[in-house]
Amino acid sequence: MQLTLDGISKKVGSETWLYEMSLSPQPGAVTVLLGATRSGKTSLMRVMAGLDAPTTGKVMVDGRDVTGQPVRKRNVAMVYQQFINYPSLTVRQNIASPLKLRGEKNVDENVHALAVKLHIDMFLNRLPAELSGGQQQRVALARALAKNAPLMLLDEPLVNLDYKLREELREELGQVFRSSDSTVIYATTEPAEALLLGGYTAVLDQGRLLQYGPATEVFHLPKSLSVARAYSDPPMNFVTATPAPGGVQLPDAALLSLTWPTGAVAAQQTVTVGLRASSLRLQAQEGDHVLRGKVLLAEISGSDTYVHVSSDIGEVVAQAPGVHHFNIGDALTLYFSPAAAFLFNHDGDLVMAPRLAKGA
Repeated sequence: MQLTLDGISKKVGSETWLYEMSLSPQPGAVTVLLGATRSGKTSLMRVMAGLDAPTTGKVMVDGRDVTGQPVRKRNVAMVYQQFINYPSLTVRQNIASPLKLRGEKNVDENVHALAVKLHIDMFLNRLPAELSGGQQQRVALARALAKNAPLMLLDEPLVNLDYKLREELREELGQVFRSSDSTVIYATTEPAEALLLGGYTAVLDQGRLLQYGPATEVFHLPKSLSVARAYSDPPMNFVTATPAPGGVQLPDAALLSLTWPTGAVAAQQTVTVGLRASSLRLQAQEGDHVLRGKVLLAEISGSDTYVHVSSDIGEVVAQAPGVHHFNIGDALTLYFSPAAAFLFNHDGDLVMAPRLAKGA
């Protein structure tokens, strides 16, 4: 199914919720809507579904104008943050409901196959209230998949689950979506989720569509500072610098050797150097730039340690693989390669990005 949003916008009273944008998600693939809370993700999904009509513009499905057509007249499946299931029906009956409405044959066989795929086959005879939050959300997902709608919309479906459950379901959903023929639109605030799930990513900020494209392309080539901020977790480190012969001068007065296209940076205007936390290392390599500082905070998340450091160029965050222990106030030296730096001009547009290694 080809969904096309043509110049749509959304105003509520005097407030603009969505600024004019056009978007054609890739048919039969996952498109992740990535953005902070109130960036416009839910408003955009409601327009896609037909729950709200756009103030301007058109919503097209396979070339047919469906603008203003209510959701009940569209073949759409939706999954919300809350666990929305029929409380009086068993898990089996919940999943079977869209199959029976469609007059599907082999209902029991299809229900069991979906339950196995989402690891809830052992709960088929239970009521939703007898399940954990994660299990209830799996039931809601199974029912949405059973509908076999050409358009599936998922509005932060994992946000209310604990960390471990989110990790498990992300992996499973990626596999489920890749085996589906539906066009999937998935909203999240988490960059890691966008990378894991998304064949494509649309980055939103305060009702504006900033960039759309293949997920890895948007991640590696964010077209602006705003996109780089949205698509980095932990946040990308940004440092204001001054153009100088042979590169840029950092706040520590050191020259960072960079080469950018002619005319991409205006003379006498400051630029911004971007460094992902993962590019700041504890061990030196040949040609590295050296940052000296003191530990402000160290926190362990999963198998990584995130170190907040007051450095020569300002406060930065480094992501160190493995578990490391630091004391607040410890002296710490960090290293990074100039080749790992992003460069944004005075207007915040991307000028240069790190080259990808072969196969990346």
